[in-house]
Amino acid sequence: MSQHIVIIGAGECGGRAALSLRERGFAGSLTLIGSEALAPYERPPLSKEAIVLAAEPKFVAEADRYASLAIDLRLGVSATGLDRGRMRVALSDGVFVSYDKLLLATGARPRELPTLPSSSERVRTLRSHANAMAIRSCLGPGRKMAIIGGGFIGLELAASARNLGTSVTLIEGLPRILSRGVPAEIAEAVAARHQAEGVDILCNARIARIEEAPDAVHVVLEDGSAIDADLLVVGIGSIPNTELATEAGLATDNGIAVDTHLQTSDPDIYAAGDCCSFPIGHYSNRRIRLESWRSAQEHGLLAAANMMGAAEAVTSVPWFWSDQYDLTLQVAGLAEGAVTTVRRDLSAEAFILFHLAADGRLLAASGIGPGNAVARDIRLAEMLIGASRHPDPTALAAPEVKLKQLLAA
Repeated sequence: MSQHIVIIGAGECGGRAALSLRERGFAGSLTLIGSEALAPYERPPLSKEAIVLAAEPKFVAEADRYASLAIDLRLGVSATGLDRGRMRVALSDGVFVSYDKLLLATGARPRELPTLPSSSERVRTLRSHANAMAIRSCLGPGRKMAIIGGGFIGLELAASARNLGTSVTLIEGLPRILSRGVPAEIAEAVAARHQAEGVDILCNARIARIEEAPDAVHVVLEDGSAIDADLLVVGIGSIPNTELATEAGLATDNGIAVDTHLQTSDPDIYAAGDCCSFPIGHYSNRRIRLESWRSAQEHGLLAAANMMGAAEAVTSVPWFWSDQYDLTLQVAGLAEGAVTTVRRDLSAEAFILFHLAADGRLLAASGIGPGNAVARDIRLAEMLIGASRHPDPTALAAPEVKLKQLLAA
C-alpha cells in the first residue's frame, strides 16, 4: 500500500526534506504545507541581500519543480491541529490531510517585547521576505532606524541599513553584543567595525517604554534618554513553534524533543530544523536547539532518510556564520565548558580562537576576518572537533602550522 508523507512547514528544512524524499526514491503521496504564499526559500539573505538590493527570495527550488516531482505543495495554509489517533492534520482551510509519516518543520518565530505597541507600521520583526521588504521601504538617506537586540539579526540589519545610508542606533540590554555563543574578542571586533561605519551601539541599555507618534517611534530608556526613529526593529531571539506538537501531546524540551534520528515521542512523527531540540553526541548528548541555515538543510535531508527507514543519527558539528560589511564571522562547535582559549592570528584583520576542554579536547573554534579569510581553518577546526582531537595548543597558536597536519596526525 502506498504511503503518504506530510511535511508541515515549507521553509528551507521542509523544502529540502520533500525534494530529498523524491531523490531517494520515495514513490508515495507527498504533501508539503506552508503558511506563506511563497515556495520554500532561504532565510539568511533576508537581513542582507533582500535589504540592500531588494533581492527576490532565494528559492530552494522553483515552484514547478515540486509539481514535476508530484509534490503537493499547499501554500498560504497552516496546520491548526494534529490528531495522532486518526493520523491526520487539520488545516486552516478546513481540509484534513491523513499521513503515515509526518515531519514537523514548523520553524520559529521572532520573540516580541511586551512593551511594544500592539499593532504598528513603525515596529517590525524579521522572519519572512515580506518582513524584509517592509523594513527596506523605511530605509535610506535621511532615515533613522533603531534596533533592539545585538545578536546576528540585529547586527546584520544594522550593516545593511548603513549600506543604504540609514542612521542606526542599536540597543542591547547586556554588557556586550553577541553575548550568545560568540567570544568577547570577536564581539569587540564586530562592534568596532560597526562603530567605524557610524552605528551607535548602546549596551547595558534598559528600555522603560516605547511610544509611537504619527511620524516616529520613541524608545525611552531607564536612564531617561530617548532614541527617536522612523522605524524600530526588534531582534531579540526567537521562539520555536511547538504549539501543534504540545497540543498533540508530543514531548517538548526547548523545542519539540527528538532523538538522534529526529524522531519525536511518536514513532510516526519526526521534527527537524529550528523547531526541535536534539541530543548531540560530540557534547555528551547534551540537548540543544540550533537556529542555523546549515542545520535546517542537514535536518531536512536526515529526516527524509529516516522517514524511509535509514536510521541515521545526527553527527554534524554545529556551524554558524554571519556576514557584516566585508567581515565574515564563523563559529564551529559549542564553546560551553571550555577552560582554555588559544588565539591564532592569520593577518592584521583575521584571527581564530580555539576553545579547549580541561582534557585538551577541541570543543569549538571562532574566527573573523575579511571575506573568506577564516573559512578554510574553521572548516578544518570543525573536522578536528568532529574527530574528538586533542591538538597541541602551541601548534594551534602558530599560523605556520597547518591545521591539516594536526588533523592527519
